[in-house]
Amino acid sequence: MINVKVEVSARHAHLTQFDLDAIFGEGYELKKEKDLSSGEYSSIDTITLVGPKKSLENVRVIGPCRGHTQIEVSRTDSHYLGIKTPLRLSGKIIRSGPIKLVGPKGELELEEGLIVAKRHVKVNPNRAAELNLTNSQVVKIKIDGPRALVFEEVEIRVAEDYDFVFVIDTDEANAAGIEGKGEGELVI
Repeated sequence: MINVKVEVSARHAHLTQFDLDAIFGEGYELKKEKDLSSGEYSSIDTITLVGPKKSLENVRVIGPCRGHTQIEVSRTDSHYLGIKTPLRLSGKIIRSGPIKLVGPKGELELEEGLIVAKRHVKVNPNRAAELNLTNSQVVKIKIDGPRALVFEEVEIRVAEDYDFVFVIDTDEANAAGIEGKGEGELVI
């Protein structure tokens, strides 16, 4: 049996420095709240997402800044905002959903950048080799408990700075009865 930690990823924003400057003010630096996996951190900074139907406030900004702005929401959030949002792996934002971002010093209309993040397993190359896993391989993750289920179509993502974790959104976590963190079993 191969156990894997489960991380629940709530709605959040990854911003370029240019977009961060536009909505927080020129030269703004994110204020770190806590370290996350893979060299990222949760900042104390938040924005508002504005859709055609409704808005979501207090959306956490994740640092450090990236090369492309990307906003990750759950399917429930997508419906709430009133935006048709594609299911994508992180980083795949071409022809993704439009969204308006509002910060303390400005707002920004993005033509694309809003996604529902596809569930995936992050793993570093050494651990991937031990488990005979390859980048883009598709596996299943079994979750035990009162709301036991098997997640299918889970893509493996291999990178140097990755811990061995299964990343799901809040909708998926709720379906499996996971709060915050949990554990699953990798099924190849």
